[in-house]
Amino acid sequence: MSKTVSVYDIEGKSVGKVELPKLFDTPVRSDLIRRAVVALQSHMFQPQGRDPMAGKRNTAKSIGVGHGMARVPRIKGDRYPKGNQGAFAPMTVKGRLTFPPVSSKEIRKKINRKEMKLAMVSALAATSSKDLIKARGHRIPDDREFPLVVSDDLEKITKSFEAEKWLRNLGVWEDIERASVRKHRAGRGSMRGRPLKHPVSALLVVEKRQGAEKAFGNFSGVKVVNAASLNVNDLAPGTHPGRLTIWTQSALKVVGGRLGGSAA
Repeated sequence: MSKTVSVYDIEGKSVGKVELPKLFDTPVRSDLIRRAVVALQSHMFQPQGRDPMAGKRNTAKSIGVGHGMARVPRIKGDRYPKGNQGAFAPMTVKGRLTFPPVSSKEIRKKINRKEMKLAMVSALAATSSKDLIKARGHRIPDDREFPLVVSDDLEKITKSFEAEKWLRNLGVWEDIERASVRKHRAGRGSMRGRPLKHPVSALLVVEKRQGAEKAFGNFSGVKVVNAASLNVNDLAPGTHPGRLTIWTQSALKVVGGRLGGSAA
């Protein structure tokens, strides 16, 4: 028997029930989700290479042994500073790299289509588990049914103050504040050379973008995506399943039809 959850309006009140696709009953495979996310992220890398002649455009040549000096290739000449200066070798100034990166290296990871689809469905099912959502660090209300499904009026919100009011009524504004505070703390304590950590909060899945991406885009960690372009990286950022996800009724139908399920 299919599971049903409540549908919430802009005021945060339940206005009915909706039947979830059977996709939400799929067991959560964290190992498969991790593989799929890493594979998607590897496609964003840009191949890098070096000029094969980099560090070699000089007259440096070793004079060999028996001279009481290191056998480092040296530039020909008698005048300072170039004369007798080491070059070409990897340990010299402006010398070549020992093992330079090549653009022909395969840096994109591959994953089977069936595995990718199963990872997507598994990450989808994780959005209905309160335990997994809390394990990610999200702050969610205990009196709500998950996954959070709202009416299609959400897609028509174009003002940030309306979006904030709606998030407060739904009970997820505390998680938005958590992401905002974490962002500021990371900014004050950041160090040069350290990767930046971007806070992750609610994910809003809509059928069509009608302005909601502008209204909710001002909040830290909030992302609005179309149901047709939803991927496993959106549902499980950082390879960790259980992101706080809010669905519109129409988006739920689109995802159910796209991945082989059925929605009421």
